[in-house]
Amino acid sequence: MKNPKDLYILTTALKRDKQEWDKELAKFLISKIPGEDFYKNIVVIDSWNNIKKYVNVTEAFFIFDEDHVTGYGAWVKAFLKIAKKNDWIILSATPGDKWEDYIPVFIANGFYRNKTEFSDEHLVYDYRVKFPKVKKYLNVGRLVRLRKRILVDMDFERPTIPHHESVFVRYDIDEYKYVMKYRWNKFKNQPITSASDLCYTLRKIVNSDVSRQIALLEIFEDHPKMIIFYNFDYELDILKGTFEKIDEVDVGEWNSHAHNPVPSSTSWVYLVQYNAGAEGWNCITTDTIVFYSQNYSYKTLMQACGRIDRMNTPFIDLYYYHLRSRSGIDLGIYQALSKKKDFNEGKFAKFA
Repeated sequence: MKNPKDLYILTTALKRDKQEWDKELAKFLISKIPGEDFYKNIVVIDSWNNIKKYVNVTEAFFIFDEDHVTGYGAWVKAFLKIAKKNDWIILSATPGDKWEDYIPVFIANGFYRNKTEFSDEHLVYDYRVKFPKVKKYLNVGRLVRLRKRILVDMDFERPTIPHHESVFVRYDIDEYKYVMKYRWNKFKNQPITSASDLCYTLRKIVNSDVSRQIALLEIFEDHPKMIIFYNFDYELDILKGTFEKIDEVDVGEWNSHAHNPVPSSTSWVYLVQYNAGAEGWNCITTDTIVFYSQNYSYKTLMQACGRIDRMNTPFIDLYYYHLRSRSGIDLGIYQALSKKKDFNEGKFAKFA
């Protein structure tokens, strides 16, 4: 620490705005504010959304907080450029669910030149399906060795006991069957032309059923402080309408429209959109999460569960309620997630 490198921390927008990293750095006399830093190095704390701004930085140290380097999109490409010219570390409790998730980090470590080399050496695709689907992996022994080289084991005993409960609700069977038979979007009054449109329409029928709201209120009677995860804006409208009619219940939101803090009253609900709030924050004032609707991603589900499963939580028993119907779309998503896989809309539409 006599002459530290410039420090760049890329984290979630929530952590940046709450200045969580600023508090951590203060313990080491490091600050992003000129004049308050004991050292002379540059300190930048920003969100992943702005990663492209730093692709030309050299000879610095990057902390990538919360892993966003899966796939092969713009963020990954920017990460690879930064990794070539700087020291870096990724902080994530969920580094990867499948070997493809490790491709960017393997490339950044110099194990492979590019994604094509990795695919040629390790991936066998199923030629019988129209969408890219890995049939099996080759030379898995090498992949295991490489993964062991880059991961840091942090053994600890988690004191909490998670309790996952499926809460089955009803849905309009006639409307569901009509959409499946005629492929008609009743909400837009137009034909359904894609797998994503079909799944969205079916999910809206299923997720809008009043029985789902009733089940939610019954859970709330026993758990007056709870986090609710949802997917779509129409679900947010339903949830707000459900709880805003109840006196003395504070309603907070975390989504693309609002960034409210977690309420602190004796009775509250916190409405969180999966993509916006499945990671990067935590809450130790409740022991309950309700999943109003299911998300397609197993990793996202696990990250969402982790919001209350913290080392410093005062609760031992944690309760997770999964609202789902016995419709084909809900059962299909559940089956994929139960196998620790992501739900595939194209595959569902083909065989539905």
